Amino acid sequence: MIFVASCFSYGDRVALSVAGTAMQKQLALTPVRFGFLLSGFSWAYVLGQLPSGGLLDRFGSKRVYGISIFAWSICAFLIGFAGYLPAAYIFSVIFALRLLSGLAQSPVFPGNGRIVAAWFPTTERGTASAIFNSSQYFALVAFAPIFGWLTHSHGWQWTFWFMGIFGLVLVLAWSKIIYNVPDHPLISPSEIDCIEQGGGLVNIDRTAGKPTSRALTWSGVAQLLQQRMLVGIYIGQFCITTLTYFFITWFPVYLVQARHMSVLKGGFAVALPALCGSVGGVLGGICSDTLLRRGHSLTFARKLPIIAGMLLSVTMIACNYTNVQAVVMFLMSLAFFGKGFGALGWTVIADTSPKELIGLNGGLFNLFGNTAGITTPIIIGFIVQKTGSFNGALVFVGITALMAIFSYVVIVGEIKRLELKPTST
Repeated sequence: MIFVASCFSYGDRVALSVAGTAMQKQLALTPVRFGFLLSGFSWAYVLGQLPSGGLLDRFGSKRVYGISIFAWSICAFLIGFAGYLPAAYIFSVIFALRLLSGLAQSPVFPGNGRIVAAWFPTTERGTASAIFNSSQYFALVAFAPIFGWLTHSHGWQWTFWFMGIFGLVLVLAWSKIIYNVPDHPLISPSEIDCIEQGGGLVNIDRTAGKPTSRALTWSGVAQLLQQRMLVGIYIGQFCITTLTYFFITWFPVYLVQARHMSVLKGGFAVALPALCGSVGGVLGGICSDTLLRRGHSLTFARKLPIIAGMLLSVTMIACNYTNVQAVVMFLMSLAFFGKGFGALGWTVIADTSPKELIGLNGGLFNLFGNTAGITTPIIIGFIVQKTGSFNGALVFVGITALMAIFSYVVIVGEIKRLELKPTST
């Protein structure tokens, strides 16, 4: 269920990218101005991370997450209708609605992290986290061809109406399927014991609705930021998320503008690298959990797939040296696979978060990571406008992958669950 919900969350972000070429023509947007429009979502998404993490810890994952889905679906509807406003107002209204959508979606991945930490033992957590994290790639597989066809046949507004309609259906499914561990109607006491004995935090939502003494305090944030291991993880996530936002913002535009594909063909072409990323994401989690079950340390089992995946991602730079579309698609598919294989940040957060601050730590982690959602579209927009080429953009993204390796190898150190000191209230 959280995989499906996360697919819709990323689908909402991808909609603007696939419809981007048509919108650029209608609104006469420069690459830099379009980069700002792409980044609008992330400004509010980043600012919402700490409050959403605290709200998740206070009121529980199901309630906060469900409200989130409803709110971003309404924003998608309104963006579609904004296309009929006078041209002078369209950019500002869409930018404002993307801000609201980003704020609405801020609980999604911290909520995913809490749900996985509650429902899965440590030795299964890598696979579970990899499955929901692979949604960022599968969303392109599922939605990019649909959005390309809708934009080509009916206009870019229909991509957002599509997301709004099915988002409201998702709200109903969420309300029927998601439960706290002890409250699920089909769970047995032996299964609860199995999850709990394996490291699952089955009772983290038992106090939902009852304020905790730590969930929303700055002292908790300060304690988290004092941990070198966590700071290294945060920096690594910023670097890894830079790759994510290249693929979900500028990559469809790259295929149309740099590789001269039509909007319709580009929408379908995005699906192959995205499918490779999705497969890589699941395999990375399975590989990590397999290493753990075979007796390797938690540190080795989590770091090895991250390092290997980021090294594969650097291969995208080779696209600058070929004009053959098939070779470009192969290299991008390999880079996308590597990015997915190494995207174990949420697994690491579930492994390391203090038990009483899982939502807050997830929010802080996602805040640092998704700052890349602000910087990446704008930096790439400046590079493209300044040079008239995407070559420098691919080099920028490749170097960021190397920086992620540096962070996990040099800064993070041993991966283990933190025990924070009690704080006075």
